[in-house]
Amino acid sequence: MPLTMRQRFSLARFLRGPGPETGPVLLDRHRVYILPTRQGLLLGAVLIAILLGAINYDNALTFALVFLLAGLGVVSILHTWHNLQGLRVETGRCPEVFAGGEARFAIGLRNEARQTRPALALVLPDGTETVLDLQPGLHWTTLSRPAPRRGRLALGRFRLATRFPLGLFRAWSPLELAMGCLVYPAPAPPSPLPPGQFGTIGSGGAQGLGHDDFTAMRPYQTGDSIRQVYWKAVARGQGMHIKQFAGEAAQELWLTWDLLPGLPAEERLSRLCRWVLEADEAGLAYGLRLPERIIAPGSGPAQRRQCLEALALHGEQP
Repeated sequence: MPLTMRQRFSLARFLRGPGPETGPVLLDRHRVYILPTRQGLLLGAVLIAILLGAINYDNALTFALVFLLAGLGVVSILHTWHNLQGLRVETGRCPEVFAGGEARFAIGLRNEARQTRPALALVLPDGTETVLDLQPGLHWTTLSRPAPRRGRLALGRFRLATRFPLGLFRAWSPLELAMGCLVYPAPAPPSPLPPGQFGTIGSGGAQGLGHDDFTAMRPYQTGDSIRQVYWKAVARGQGMHIKQFAGEAAQELWLTWDLLPGLPAEERLSRLCRWVLEADEAGLAYGLRLPERIIAPGSGPAQRRQCLEALALHGEQP
C-alpha cells in the first residue's frame, strides 16, 4: 500500500529532520524521538521468557522480578527522553580553513534545566561521536569535517542523542543547521613575490608615503602596520598613532592572474594564495586581479580576508 504525502513527510522528518535551520533550535517534545537499543530489546525478550516461566510455574517471586525489571525499563524511557527534551542548539562560527585541512564548526548547547544532562552525544553521519556531560548554562563544542577543496562547505546533518541512564533506550533529534564556512585554496610552496611597482596606492594623490622624512602623525586605523606605531605616544597614554613619512613613493604590489600563464586554474589560485599570505606577513600593500574581480591595493586583516575570499569563490556563481 503506497504511503500518503503526510506519511512520507513524517518519515522524512523522522529520519532526516526538518531541514536547514538558522538557530537557535529548541528540542521540544515534537523533535525528540526514542526507540529501544539492542540491549533494551534483549531485556524485553528475556522478561517475556521469564514471565512465561512464572505463569507456567505460578511463582510469585518470579512475577515480582519481572514487574520490577519492567518498571525500571519504563522509568528509564522517561529519563532518557527528558535528557534531551528542552535543550537549545545554537550556531557559532567556523574559523578560516585552507583546502586539505579540517573545518571546525562551533555548536552551542544551552541547558536551561538546573541539573546536569549526562552522556549527550553529537553524532556525525560517518559515526563520529562527541560525548559530553552538559552542565546548566550555555556551553560550546566543535564538530569537525574534512575540507578537501576550496569553496563553500556546509556542516550538514548530525544527530544529538543520548542513552542515559541505563542504555536500554536511545533518544535522538536529527538536526541540520544553516552553518557553513569558506574554504580557502591550499597555499602553494613558498615562492618569491612578483616585483612591485612604485607609485601611489589606492585612488591616491600626487605624493606617496615612504620611509625617509617624518612629516606628521595620524590616529591608528585598522589594518595599519604595527611597525609604524609611535610607541612613545602610547607609553605616555596619548593613544595609538601612526608615523607618516614623505620621500620615496610607496610600492604598489599587484598579484594578478596573468602572472602565472600556462598553469591550471587551481594551481594559479594556490600560488596567488601563497603570495597573499606572504605579502600580508611582510606588511606590504597589495592588490589582487582575477578574471572576474579586481581588489584595490591595501593591507591588514581586512585586505587579507577579502583577497582569500575572492580566491576561494573564484568561478562560482554569486
